[in-house]
This record gives sequence, C-alpha cells and structure tokens, in this order.
Amino acid sequence: MPKRLALSAVVMMLLLTQILTGAVYADAHCDFTDESIRIGGVAPLSAPGSVAGGIGMDWGFQQAAADINAACGIQIGDVHHRVKVITVDSEGVSEYGQLALERLIFQEEAHGIVGFYHSAVGLATMNMAQRYKVPTIYAHPRNDNISAAGYIEYEGEPARRSQGVDYVFRTSPPSSIVGKIVTDWLVEQGVEDIVLILENTDYGHPAAAAERAHLERAGVQVDQLEVELGTEDFVPILTRLYARPELPDAIRILVSGETSYNLTQQMAELGIAPTADTICVTNHLAFQSEQYWNNVPDGNFCAFDRVGTIPSLYNELAADLDARYQRDFGDILVSFAMEAYDSVWLMADAMERAGSYTDPDAIVAALERTDIDLSQGRYYFEYGAHNPALPEGTPAYMWHQWPAPVVTVMQYFEPGQSGLDAAVIYPEVYQTHGTSYFKPGG
Repeated sequence: MPKRLALSAVVMMLLLTQILTGAVYADAHCDFTDESIRIGGVAPLSAPGSVAGGIGMDWGFQQAAADINAACGIQIGDVHHRVKVITVDSEGVSEYGQLALERLIFQEEAHGIVGFYHSAVGLATMNMAQRYKVPTIYAHPRNDNISAAGYIEYEGEPARRSQGVDYVFRTSPPSSIVGKIVTDWLVEQGVEDIVLILENTDYGHPAAAAERAHLERAGVQVDQLEVELGTEDFVPILTRLYARPELPDAIRILVSGETSYNLTQQMAELGIAPTADTICVTNHLAFQSEQYWNNVPDGNFCAFDRVGTIPSLYNELAADLDARYQRDFGDILVSFAMEAYDSVWLMADAMERAGSYTDPDAIVAALERTDIDLSQGRYYFEYGAHNPALPEGTPAYMWHQWPAPVVTVMQYFEPGQSGLDAAVIYPEVYQTHGTSYFKPGG
C-alpha cells in the first residue's frame, strides 16, 4: 500500500488544508467510485459499558476513515474506494455485542470489523467472526483467550486454527503481558501483601488470575475483593479492608470504565490508599487527566498502567492525533482511541495489499504479513498461517497477536497534573523522572 510510507505527508496535508480552508477537502482530487468499503466498528457507547471508552474508539475510527479518504481511500486495481466506518453500540454487554456483530455483517454488509473494547464482548463474538468468515481486529480487549483460542480449544469449540483460515486478530496486549509489567514493578517495590479489587467480568477474573500468579510466584500474599460494574457506593466493600489487622502494602484496581473512578476516589477519601504505607495502582483510564481529576480529586500519587506508546515516544502521527483529540475533547489522547485509529488503517492496508475487500481469506493472508508504522508503532503479526510453529515456551496468545505493544506503569505526583506530565516509573528503560515510585509524604 503506497500510503503506508507516507502517513506523515497525509497528516501534514490535512493540517495545511484545515489551516487554509477551515475544513478538510483533501479528497477532492480523488476519483472515487460510488462503492464505499464498509468497515464495522463495535464500541460501548452507552451504560453499563465504558461510555468514555466507546466515544474515544468511535472518534479513532472516524479520524482514520477521514485520513484514509484524504489519501484517496483504498485502491483496488485502478479504482479508489472511500472508507466508511459504521459504529454500533455493544453497551459492554456480551449479548448486545453479538447483536452488533450480526447487524454489521447482515444489515450493513461490513467487509471487516474492528474495535470491541470489552473482553466479555470479544469472547462472545470471536467465534461468530470465525463462523461468518469476517476479518476482525480486536483493539483493546485483554482476555488472553481472544488470541490464544486461535491455537488451542476455547470453551469446547474446535480451535479456529484447525478450521483452516483464522479470521481473528488482536493488537491490544493480553492481560498476561499487562499484568506481568505491573506485578514486576510491585515486586520491585518490595510489597509483601496486596489486595486485588476486580470486576466480576471476563476481564476482571482472568486479569486478576494472571496478576495473582505472578505475585504469588514472587512470594507475595494476595487477597481479592470482587465488585460489580456500575457500583457507586464502595464504602461497604472498602470497610472490609479495615477488618484486616493492618492495611496491605498495595491495592490494585482491576475495574474498567467510569466505575474505577468512583472506587479510586472513595478509597482515597477513606485514607486507605495512596498513603505512605499503601500503594494505589488503578487502571489506564487515569491517564485521561481531565476526567481523572474531576472524578478523583484526592487521587494524587496513584500509579496506573498505560497500554500504548507513551507521550515521550510519540511519533509524528501520534502527536498529531493528540492535538486533534485535545481540540475535540479538551483532554489528552487515550490509548483506546489510538488502538481504534490504527485498527481501521490495518484493515484498509490489508485490503489494498490483498487487492480485494470481498475476499476474506485474501484479507487475512495480507493481515498476517502486515508491516506498517502507525500511531502506536510498527505493526506485524509474528505467528499465523504464514508462520504456524510457535516455539516451545511461546504463549498460545501470541497467535495473530501484535507482539510489540508498549506497556508501562505511570504515576501522578502533583494534584491536577496532566497525564502528559505524569511520570513513567516502570520499566526502567522508559523512566522519565529518574525514579520507580514517588512515595506520598516522601
């Protein structure tokens, strides 16, 4: 795809056009056919799903479509096709995600599907994507089985790999990868006793299991508390911590969406964490500093995982997307918007290299041989039909899995601080402030 090597030029063209005309007419020079290529987007746009996540994903979908069309869309033979992304609401609920997928396939006649956000929705739809033979890129769900099931059996169903072509890909890191970064950092801090507070979902349980396994192997005592998404009053749950002889060395929050803000703030208000004795580790939504400080005003010194390239490593495209996101939302760019943006480009790139948007097997073969630089870095898929032998010791989730996402631990150390100024504290190679932890009161 010629446009793969010219993304920065596309970005500059868009910015120049906006400056000169106040609107984007960059595709006026393109001789488009009337037939658009339809890409389906699945995202949680209403409760109980993470609404902020869904809005951010849809924004990423539409930004990508605009940029691709500004570069004359997808070229199949001598014909240029516009890209149209149709986003359907999953509400973060498995059953609604399945309905969304079927609507996109049968009513909207989508040629490929991207997004999903929630692991529960991903798990509920991946065998449908396989059954209906629709190339699908999961951007953001973290349950290991979304990619691992291409190599091993999942819930009694035959492995996707054994059925021939595997139509499911993932660009977000599995929980096992994210969990190992966070737990390695906690072990480095010397924690001996930790409480995991997890949501009762297909994200919360496996994420907690992965982190618990890493911690227990390091000799850390681990306890768990479960919560339901949508809970507003966590005091009855948090008071159970006071029943302990003493508070733990760390509390790790594995709760998604806006619910995590409520939990983190109430934990801070009660003086449980963060304190000089108890580390607070919340989730990636803390990076949205405007929303975080509005909802968690007492959350200074909380650490959080960050999936996706960090600001100090932004390439030209990521920096431009950040500027656009701040213009549209008044907050800094979030990883799930970048994941959504990149997933549309990946699908478009594969279709163009396949020379077809109606041949799913050709699109899958092209996706497997992806090699493109986008907002989060260079994308490729190491293992698939093009390279089917996973070496001994390689986790099954590496099948059709982008192997190079950046995962870090960050921390606020000043009230009201921008996420762009928050410290990257782990891994050491990415540290921005020369420390692995800012201790409250230190």
